[in-house]
Amino acid sequence: MAPTDENGQVAPPATPSDTAPPAGPRSGAGTDTAPGARMPRWLPRAMVLALALVALFQLGTWAFHQLIGLLINILIAFFLALAMEPAVSRMAARGVRRGLAAFLVFLGLLIAFAGFFTLLGSMLAGQIIKMIEDFPDYLDSVISWINTTLHTELRRVDIQEGLLHSDWLRKYAQNSAAGVLDVSTQVLGGLFQLLTIALFSFYFAADGPRLRRALCSVLPPARQTEVLRAWEIAVDKTGGYLYSRGLMALISGIAHYILLEALGIPYAPVLAVWVGVVSQFIPTIGTYLAGALPMLIAFTVDPWYALWVLVFVVVYQQFENYMLQPKLTSKTVDIHPAVAFGSVIAGTALLGAVGALISIPAVATLQAFLGAYVKRYDVTDDPRVHGHRRRGEGPGLLDRARKAWAATRERAGGRGERSG
Repeated sequence: MAPTDENGQVAPPATPSDTAPPAGPRSGAGTDTAPGARMPRWLPRAMVLALALVALFQLGTWAFHQLIGLLINILIAFFLALAMEPAVSRMAARGVRRGLAAFLVFLGLLIAFAGFFTLLGSMLAGQIIKMIEDFPDYLDSVISWINTTLHTELRRVDIQEGLLHSDWLRKYAQNSAAGVLDVSTQVLGGLFQLLTIALFSFYFAADGPRLRRALCSVLPPARQTEVLRAWEIAVDKTGGYLYSRGLMALISGIAHYILLEALGIPYAPVLAVWVGVVSQFIPTIGTYLAGALPMLIAFTVDPWYALWVLVFVVVYQQFENYMLQPKLTSKTVDIHPAVAFGSVIAGTALLGAVGALISIPAVATLQAFLGAYVKRYDVTDDPRVHGHRRRGEGPGLLDRARKAWAATRERAGGRGERSG
């Protein structure tokens, strides 16, 4: 039966469009206006850029840690070239080619170091052979003293057999044999580092003007003047530092030579050179390392001589620290002893022994360079500048004592009145 409407008439059949559900929002402009409907176009590129920057940072950190040894060697070579610059420039000004001048300076340094280490090695070899030959006599004297003091019956043969059959000696021999390869590797690595430093320092010294031109070519004229000024200051301060150290090494070597010769210590000239060089060019602990070898050689002659050497090393170190070094440093490097000591500690914390060696000329260069840009004024003639109190300013010592005594009497009188 067909459906009818309210008036009783037959209703028309429903078309598909009448029964279809309401259409949703159309695609196109409507979707663009809906909030959060699509990811911003810049976000993927920003994420990729951030990941690329993180990857570059990680790669740069890894490369820096891998090349830290090479960078330190280049830094040492640069300061060595700065120290050689005055001699090379003087020879070049006299008509010698700069490369040949750098080679001659290197050859002189090589001959000096080779001669020093040859003499030192021969001295050490002779002393070691002598100690090995005299070891049985030393052992007999020690055994005799122990038997006399402790009433024992020790014999050298029993001690030698016990040492030869001990597990400690066997383990020590095994560990020494296993460590031979490590020592050889370290020696080869040290030789390679020395070769690298020598090569870079030769290039820096021979091609110094070319290096300065290449550096200044990428800077504006005002910056070029500052860079050249800093370079000149670095050359002066590094050369002055090495000059002062060399002069103090000479004075220290002469003083220790006189002592060792007076005591009759063998190899006195070589030991004096050793003390002078090591004590001056190894900061902080160089003096004690330098004095250990003469003390050992003196002990083989007479134990009291070793004590005399120790006392002389300590006394001379105080004389050098408080009288000799401040005068020479102020004339050549112009840096306060406290600043020099702090720079050595900071350099050691940053770069180890290398930082301790180059910290003083680096700080002196920085101090001189910054001093040119710091405006200074004349100091007023005031006694307080020199650490003196102005006359008539504040109560004197006698006045303060009188006031304190009066205050004490007043307090005592007040307590008496309250008690009464």
